[in-house]
Amino acid sequence: MKLPNWEDAYVPEAKLLEYLLSETHPVGRWKARFLAAFGFDKTNVAVLEQNLLAIAHDQEVIEIIPSVYGTKYVIDGTLQTPTGNPLQVRTVWVIDTGQNRPRLVTAYPV
Repeated sequence: MKLPNWEDAYVPEAKLLEYLLSETHPVGRWKARFLAAFGFDKTNVAVLEQNLLAIAHDQEVIEIIPSVYGTKYVIDGTLQTPTGNPLQVRTVWVIDTGQNRPRLVTAYPV
């Protein structure tokens, strides 16, 4: 199954800059360090965003998780990195209750 409304999926800028690429975020900082090892940083945030969206567009949902806030969709895929080394990641997208657009919740290596 594909992510519902995958063509409308989006990655909030704050999710990228203040979480996944933030070396000071309490939870995200280890992800930022890991992503930096593959060449991702705040100078190429658009590349990371496009790669995450490509996973949402191209890959199959592997798990659906209902929650009080909406429905989460887990999708695994490969990030093409600035270093040229592919990176396997798990992404989690949510369609909030009353909304139609999937938004990125998190991404981490698998």
